[in-house]
Amino acid sequence: MYSLQELEQKSIEYRKTVLRIIVQANAGHTGGSLSCVDILNVLYNRVLNVSPATFGDPNRDRYIQSKGHSVEALFTVLADVGFYAESELDTLGRFGSHFIGHPTRKVPGIEQNTGALGHGLPLAVGTALAAKLDDRSYRVFTLLGDGELTEGSNWEASMAAAHYKLDNLVVIVDRNGLQISGPTEEVNGLEPLTAKFEAFGYAVREVNGNSIPDLVACFDQVPFAPGKPSLVIAKTIKGRGVSFIENAVAWHHHVPNADEYAVALQELNQAEEALLEAQSWS
Repeated sequence: MYSLQELEQKSIEYRKTVLRIIVQANAGHTGGSLSCVDILNVLYNRVLNVSPATFGDPNRDRYIQSKGHSVEALFTVLADVGFYAESELDTLGRFGSHFIGHPTRKVPGIEQNTGALGHGLPLAVGTALAAKLDDRSYRVFTLLGDGELTEGSNWEASMAAAHYKLDNLVVIVDRNGLQISGPTEEVNGLEPLTAKFEAFGYAVREVNGNSIPDLVACFDQVPFAPGKPSLVIAKTIKGRGVSFIENAVAWHHHVPNADEYAVALQELNQAEEALLEAQSWS
């Protein structure tokens, strides 16, 4: 099992890879991929009972990425944990490649095709209910963007999750506060979000979604309450890790130019050096 420091270093490396493949493909959802990297890092390297060797096991944990447009982060993590060679990432966006702009089951490790917002949670609820009906031990995790919460299908699925007492379901909201057209609270306000989810029957926790220690501690507690689906509001920074991308609406779907890419890599390299230096003193 990786230490917290090793996971923190992985997040930096993941961010470098996300930027590299987006620049190579000349397309990608930069801001959202950078905001959810730490969540995926902790899930695949610490939490999920799934691996390339066990992906066919009926009792494997399932992960469904509802915010499918941030697929570059998911592709990056799946490569690192061994579902395919990292060189496959270099085919992102190329003709004939299965590595496209949203998750597809043609890529090893992907459970469900997603991308149309509001579909991932209904799929996750159905999958978790199937586990209960089939007396399976697996858990189902799904990651939603906060902007997609305006899709009514999420709330219909939430009612079903509570009704069927799906305490094998863990829903994570990447609460970075921005969507393609602006701040979520200006586009279509979501708050008080915790109270809304609790009213729909979830056991809710809020966490710093860019803190590896906080995420590990949070996921170690699931299920939060017996007989209730768990919901994590992961408060993140869109574009986390690169100063000029952070909290910038324009970077929802934007590709760094050569100069921007160089600056971004410099910042991430400096962050990695600082992390390694801190580890040497600890």
